[in-house]
Amino acid sequence: MPEIRELAARVQLVVFDVDGVFTDGRLYYGADGETLKCFHVRDGHGIKSLLQQGVQVAVISGRSSKAVTRRMQELGIRHVFQGDDDKRPLLEQLQKKLGVAPEQTACVGDDLADLPLMQAVGLAIAVADAQPKVRAQAQWCTRAAGGQGAVREICDLILAARNTRG
Repeated sequence: MPEIRELAARVQLVVFDVDGVFTDGRLYYGADGETLKCFHVRDGHGIKSLLQQGVQVAVISGRSSKAVTRRMQELGIRHVFQGDDDKRPLLEQLQKKLGVAPEQTACVGDDLADLPLMQAVGLAIAVADAQPKVRAQAQWCTRAAGGQGAVREICDLILAARNTRG
């Protein structure tokens, strides 16, 4: 765990997938065909705490959803990319724009589309119920499943690491 704390202490940017990370990965459809998603309220507190400590937060999701747009606005996440399966160029553009190096970036994923991002950062994190290949590539895995407090667990790790560094 000391190695993970050291990596987490360097983090200036955290990039999250949405479906399977902020949510449990299930898609709900309303009567009018709208997609409904369920977010964990404690995850939101963790995100706000990261932002208050000056850590940049971004979301890169292959799916587009009005629910995601609304939730990320509520949380104050300004860097939201949706509807693009080619996630790595988005990450690289964001890192350049923010002046954040790959080793100062953490990425959180749950499925194979997240692997290119996870391979391009200093701290690769998988949620507990991530696809096995994703868990195998991660440097750290949460105890909580996606949508069940995993985001908060990650936020708490980074905040604790930042607060304990010399």
